[in-house]
Amino acid sequence: MPSLFASQSQAASPSPSLLPSADNNNFFSVKQTRNNSQTGNHAPSPFSNSNSNLNNMPSDPADYQNLEGSAPQTNSWLERSQTSSGKRSKWIVIGSFLTLAVLVAVGVTVGVILGKKNSSSSSSSSSTSGAPPGTNPNDPSNFQKNPALVQSFYGLAYTPLGSQLPDCGNSLTEVIEDIQLISQLTTRIRLYGADCNQSSLLAAIQETKVNVSVFLGNYPVATDNGTAYERQKGEIQTALQTYGAGNVLGVTVGNEFILDYITQAGQTDPNGSAGNEAAAILIPWINDTRSMLSEMGLNLPVGTADAGSYFNNQVLEAVDYGMANVHPWFANVSIDDAAAWTAEYFQTTDVDLANSLTNKPKMSIAETGWPTNTSTFNYAPNDGPSVASVGNLQIFIDTFVCQANANGTEYFFFEFSDEPWKAVEYGGVEGYWGLFDSNKNFKNLTIPTCST
Repeated sequence: MPSLFASQSQAASPSPSLLPSADNNNFFSVKQTRNNSQTGNHAPSPFSNSNSNLNNMPSDPADYQNLEGSAPQTNSWLERSQTSSGKRSKWIVIGSFLTLAVLVAVGVTVGVILGKKNSSSSSSSSSTSGAPPGTNPNDPSNFQKNPALVQSFYGLAYTPLGSQLPDCGNSLTEVIEDIQLISQLTTRIRLYGADCNQSSLLAAIQETKVNVSVFLGNYPVATDNGTAYERQKGEIQTALQTYGAGNVLGVTVGNEFILDYITQAGQTDPNGSAGNEAAAILIPWINDTRSMLSEMGLNLPVGTADAGSYFNNQVLEAVDYGMANVHPWFANVSIDDAAAWTAEYFQTTDVDLANSLTNKPKMSIAETGWPTNTSTFNYAPNDGPSVASVGNLQIFIDTFVCQANANGTEYFFFEFSDEPWKAVEYGGVEGYWGLFDSNKNFKNLTIPTCST
């Protein structure tokens, strides 16, 4: 039976940049003016990540006691021996020191063995959940691998926790931990925006020395006269100047921009009057981003992301690539049909549209996945025929990932970890799409082994 997945060639990942890294404490701490630039359709986060310091080191171990100190001067056993025979006493003293040396050596050896055993046991237990422990706190590239993680995903959708204005509570330390985990699942990630120095995750990639490349993102707002676009453009430009483009696959301008605009206008046709008005706002920003990159001497593709059925033809004709959000959950599709539906919908709605245009922009799935839980706030029991659960996420992974890889479908699985602020702000399933929970504990999943 022929596959429903669209066959598309994969983009090669550029070589990692060799630019030196900067001080870890300065990247993800800048507070910025509040605006409406957000991930997905969501509001700025009320949450903040920890401000932990990558350079925190354990205190120096206590000095070992000198094992060569003087022997006691008054020992009755030795005094009696010396009285009976000076020569015999000499050999006894020598023998005593030799025996003491042997006991010390044995004690040190046993201590080392037990220490290694305890260290191994601790490392084994700590690698099963949470951030991977680094064996060298000064070297983020030296971290333990989790055997449950397999590099089988084409890409992952990712937003560092605490990246919503005005809080900007993310930190380079936290992002390094994320990249250590992400690198064990994929070699590609996509960002949504650039506020709160998100683009500086390039520093985390270089610190960890992993094979991960990223689509940077600019999340503009239609109603602020370009304020959000210009601010994020500056963030992206600074990150590229600082870290180079060796780990950058492209720059995505807009996320569900057409969907949001025409929904506010009460319309549904992305090529109707409201859709064309939105295109007239978005396209100049796309062209401006391309000009900025060109002026920097960079030849990077520029694209846009939108809901699968909300691409405006004029916008697609202005970009090098399009990213489509394709969610079987929101289409009320059962889990048994979810993977096949996703493949067919993406092919017929997005790939076929792109191929009908003169520039034939390259298309990928920007988001797809399955939620694992729901909150009581805004709970909608009739969301679809299949529940939100880890078990159903496992089914979707089993039926989608390797099949999409085999057919060259480019996709970004949604998403790296749960986002608690969405559960508070929007409720329902919004906060529970991660492969990891919000504390970076890997959910009870089995990742299939297949190449991307």
